[in-house]
This record gives sequence, C-alpha cells and structure tokens, in this order.
Amino acid sequence: MKNKLFLSFLTVLLLSPMSLWAAASDDNEVHLDQTGDTLSLTIDQVGYGNKFGLNNFATSAGKMPVTGSSLTFNIDQLGNENLLFGTVEADSSSYTLEFNGDSNSFDWLIGDTGSSDTSNFAIDVTGDSNTWDLDQGSVASAERLDLDLVLIGNSNVFDIDFESDDITWDWEITGDSNNINTLQTDGGDHIIEADFTGDSADIDITQNSGTCPQGIQTCSAIVKLDITSDNATIQITQSDTSD
Repeated sequence: MKNKLFLSFLTVLLLSPMSLWAAASDDNEVHLDQTGDTLSLTIDQVGYGNKFGLNNFATSAGKMPVTGSSLTFNIDQLGNENLLFGTVEADSSSYTLEFNGDSNSFDWLIGDTGSSDTSNFAIDVTGDSNTWDLDQGSVASAERLDLDLVLIGNSNVFDIDFESDDITWDWEITGDSNNINTLQTDGGDHIIEADFTGDSADIDITQNSGTCPQGIQTCSAIVKLDITSDNATIQITQSDTSD
C-alpha cells in the first residue's frame, strides 16, 4: 500500500496523521495527490476563500488526482466562496461533505478513467448561490451509489450525472429559485426520493435504464416526489433502452 499526500495551505494545525484544520484571514488552500488504499482524510476549513483540490485555482488547472479503494473523506468548509475540485478513482469509498456559506463552487468527477463502485455520499449545504457539478462513472460505469443531500439556501444550481447501476439519490431541499438537473443512466434500479420545499424551482430529472446488472432480471427507474412549492417547473423523463 502506498499513500502519497501533498498538502499546501497558509495556516495548518495538525490534529491527527490525516486530520487537517486550516484557518486564516486570507485564502486557505489544500492540494492533494493520493495513491493507495484505506485513506481516512478529515479537512476543516474556516474563513473566506477556502480551496481544496487544484494546483492553480486562478486558472482552474491541475485537478487533484485521488486513486485507491476504501477511502473516507470528511470535508467541512465554513465561509464564503468555498471551492472543491478534483478527480477520484475509488471503490468502496465514502464522502461526508458540509458547506456553510455563500457563493460556493463544487466540481468533482468520480470514476473519470477507472472504477468507482460502491460510493456513499452525505452532503449538507447551507448558503446562497451555490454551484455544484458532480459526475460519477463518466468513462467507466459504476455500481452501487447512495447519495443523500440536505440543502438549505437560495438560488442553488446543481448538475449531477450518474452512469451507474443501483443508484439511490435522496434530496431534502428547502430554498428558493433552485435549478437542479440530474441524469441517471446505465443499468437499472435507479431511485430518486425528493422532499422539496421552495419557490420557483426548475427541476429536470432523466432516468435511462440499460442492461440489468448480472443476476438481476428486472430493472426499475423510480421517482418519488414530495413537493410544497408555488410556480415550480418539474420535468421527468424515463426511458428503457434495453431490457
């Protein structure tokens, strides 16, 4: 097993071998280059302009490469203009993410060139004008994804695409003017459960079932919505492309 970790930021208090606290009046930056299995990483950033995952945030260059299996991420960013970027190739991994502040930007690509089976996400977002882009299995399709999202805030934009079998995607959203675009494709057993409270939401859900995973004869695509809102626009597209 090889764990390779490179970290660079302004002020650091080392809590444990893989636990980091960054807090400063200026931008806090963490750069990660990880290869190996069984990594447990905890990062807490507090302040204005917390940044994780790029070599150069000014040019959006050098997204962090993370490769391994049985990885555990616990990332908290508390402040304004938090940034989280990167690419991850990991099986049997979990991600607990908390963001509290305004004008946050999130761009994570899981399974860009390799496997990304059995992923578990727990995401908690509080703040205004957040922009999120999460992709899993874009090149190599994945299996077993569980994503739980709690969102409190206004004018959020989410673009979430999954190319994976056996997806469970739970939302709990409270806020105004949210724009949510999500795509589930490849295989089957796609489930979305959404509890939404807010005004003027624009929600676009697409589920495309392909060939069922080995050992499963019947695949399904299910959307369950509980919506309390005025003037919301919701579009749901479901298609069976194979079985």
